[in-house]
Amino acid sequence: MSAAPPVFSALLFGLSGCLVDFGARTLPATMQRLYPQCRDEQIYVTATALEQQLGRMPSRDERQAFEQALSETACEHAKPTPGAMEQLQHLHQQNVPCAWIDELPCDASIALATPLPGWLAAAPNRAARAWPAPDACWQALTDLQVAQLDGCVLISGEPRLLQTGLNAGLWTIGLAACGSLCSHAPAAWQALALAERDRLRTQATLTLYRLGVHAVIDQLTELGPCLADLSARRHKGEKP
Repeated sequence: MSAAPPVFSALLFGLSGCLVDFGARTLPATMQRLYPQCRDEQIYVTATALEQQLGRMPSRDERQAFEQALSETACEHAKPTPGAMEQLQHLHQQNVPCAWIDELPCDASIALATPLPGWLAAAPNRAARAWPAPDACWQALTDLQVAQLDGCVLISGEPRLLQTGLNAGLWTIGLAACGSLCSHAPAAWQALALAERDRLRTQATLTLYRLGVHAVIDQLTELGPCLADLSARRHKGEKP
């Protein structure tokens, strides 16, 4: 008797703040390292972070220093988030095509992905249009040779990537605690008072639902039941 086909066509994961780098600290930590006067809570978009900080177009040397610092910081933050390795192993055993997506420069992305299994497909930033255009998701699914959008899911803690998934027509699962909205490294997160963690988690959850994502969990340890819920919704005829 043949095995049942996978419930989902493919799963795409964000890299920073999802599979690795709890709190998505690579970019903000790099900016603080290069420019100590910048505010930790300032929101940066990778493609425009230097312009935002400098108030002008960066020189070639400034751009090279930025990318080098990103790669160095990425090496320090290349640690799997809770549940990441277990969930990937389970999906691999189910033969579900998976890939990670990131918008950091390629060298920094590859450094962040170092602890992840070798079979996991990489989709570093090479799309023609930046997030939240849907190109990055579509390119990743093309590389995985996925034949249809139906049953494809994006999981991320980054609102701009989740908007990319929504624009691409995918199911989306937001990560409230381990993504950029809470932006705390693991030790700093655990050091917070329980009430403060709950406040930040609730605020992030509401932000993600307002964006339009289909489900929100704290981190990947909760992915299994969430996927089961999405599967039931699909079985009832719900579409993303």
